[in-house]
Amino acid sequence: MTAPRRAPSLIESFNFAFEGIIHVLRTQRNMRLHFLAAVVVLIAGLAIDVSRLELIALLLAISFVLIAEMINTALEGAIDVATTSFDPMAKLAKDIAAGAVLIATVNAIAIGYLVFSGEVANRSARVLDRLRNAPAKLTIIALVVVIIVVIATKAVSGRGTPLRGGLPSGHAAVAFAGWMASTYVLSNSEHRFLISTLTFIMALLVAQTRVESGVHSALEVAYGGLLGALITLALFQAFA
Repeated sequence: MTAPRRAPSLIESFNFAFEGIIHVLRTQRNMRLHFLAAVVVLIAGLAIDVSRLELIALLLAISFVLIAEMINTALEGAIDVATTSFDPMAKLAKDIAAGAVLIATVNAIAIGYLVFSGEVANRSARVLDRLRNAPAKLTIIALVVVIIVVIATKAVSGRGTPLRGGLPSGHAAVAFAGWMASTYVLSNSEHRFLISTLTFIMALLVAQTRVESGVHSALEVAYGGLLGALITLALFQAFA
C-alpha cells in the first residue's frame, strides 16, 4: 500500500513558487521584457518622486501584467501536454490567454503614461522650447548625415550591406534620428510630448522588427538607435 504523500512545508511551497517564476523568466522572452520594464518604471517612479497613490497604481499594473503572463505560460504548457495534434479549441484557448496579457499590458501602459507624462513633459519643456523652431533643412541634413555615418561605419567594420545587416542598424539609426528631430521641431506646444512619445514608440517598434527578423542583433540595433539620436541631437544643439 502506497503511503500518502507528505504535504509540502511552508518553505517548500515558497521554493516551488520561486521555481515557477524562475522557469518563466528563463523560457519566456516576454516575461523578461516585462520584468525589465517593471524595473525601469519603478526606478523612474523613484526619480520623479511619485505619490503613494501613483505608486500603488504602478505596482498593481505591474503585478497584473506579470500574473497574466505567468497564467498564459502555464495554460500554454498544460494545453501542449494535453494535445498531441492541432486542435482549434486549443489554439483558441491560447489566443484568449494571449489576449488577456495584451489587455493587461495596454492597461499598464495607460497607467504609466498618466503617472509619468506630466512630470516628464514639464522637465523636457525647456529643451523642446529651445529648438522647436528649427528649420526643416536642419532635419533633412541630420537624417542624411546619419545615413552617411551608418554606411561609413558598415564600410569600416566590413559587416552587412548599406540596407541589410551589420553594425550598426541603419533602420534603427534613421528611426531614432526621426524621433529626435520630430521632438525638436514640433510647433504645437499642447501636443508636443504626446507626439514625441508616439514617435519614440514607433522607433522602438522599428528596432524590434530588425531583431525579430534576425537581420540585426540587439547590440547592433541599440548602437544604431543611439548613433542616430546622438548625431541628430548634436546637430540641433549646434545649429538650431
